[in-house]
Amino acid sequence: MDKKIAFLIPCYNESKTVEKVVRDCKKAIPEAEVYVYDNNSTDGTDELARNAGAIVRYEYQQGKGNVIRRMFREIEADCYVMLDGDDTNPPEFAPEMVDLVLNKNVDMVVGDRLSSTYFEENKRPFHNLGNSIVKNSINFLFKSDIKDIMTGYRAFSYQFVKTFPVISKGFEIETEMTIHSVAKNLHVANVVTDYRDRPDGSESKLNTYSDGFKVLKTIFRLFKNYRPLLFFNMLSLILTIISLILFLPVFFTYLKTGLVPHFPTLIVSGFVFLSAIISFFSGVILDVQVEKGRQDFEYRLQEVNFQKNLRRK
Repeated sequence: MDKKIAFLIPCYNESKTVEKVVRDCKKAIPEAEVYVYDNNSTDGTDELARNAGAIVRYEYQQGKGNVIRRMFREIEADCYVMLDGDDTNPPEFAPEMVDLVLNKNVDMVVGDRLSSTYFEENKRPFHNLGNSIVKNSINFLFKSDIKDIMTGYRAFSYQFVKTFPVISKGFEIETEMTIHSVAKNLHVANVVTDYRDRPDGSESKLNTYSDGFKVLKTIFRLFKNYRPLLFFNMLSLILTIISLILFLPVFFTYLKTGLVPHFPTLIVSGFVFLSAIISFFSGVILDVQVEKGRQDFEYRLQEVNFQKNLRRK
């Protein structure tokens, strides 16, 4: 049976580039269906995409995360290729990414811009710095080797798409995808892809500062949620050190004089140390819950795979 491939293109005011992106996708994989999801564009993006041969659908809640949630819910395929509608991701790399999903059982293929032309083509220096910080932070915290965290150019398996819980509403969605994949031990591969900057007249929708802050907040939240033992142990260690800093001067004074002249400091030290103990055991308890969540996720993967096999019959 032929495998169904779907291009997913989230768009917001991409009239300058969407036609070319749709045509390039059709040229790269002629048998694939190309879906453009319009997110309240006001420049005729939807009509241009439709005229170029795309299947156009709409998501009225603003934000890239909301668009991807809608895409993943509605579209049925064996392999999904997601790329931005700004013509920065050349679709000619899609066949290699699709091959990894369909023939190598890869759950998510990351289109790695940072190892090729990104830093030469991208004219926004703070974007370059932000990408490097996010990549290094996630790889350090989650012991992974993802080459490009923020890229919107990815390929997914059916199992990934139908089990990924989309929480993020905006541009932090790529960060969430990456951490979810690593934390759930899904098979992730990197494919080096070219990157070209937006053409003249096309503007990025990513705000360097506000969206950058949301991404960092997402990393913090997901680190706490997916690795609670390490997170709360680190917090416990910090609180223990603070408690000792407060306690030791009082203790040494007591050894010398037999008096406790700073009794309020001693009380605060005790409460801080109690907080450290609570934090430690919170991490232990939550880690058990996370492990149970991993087991439930594996059962969910089996269920989705069974449903996929039924759909083929």
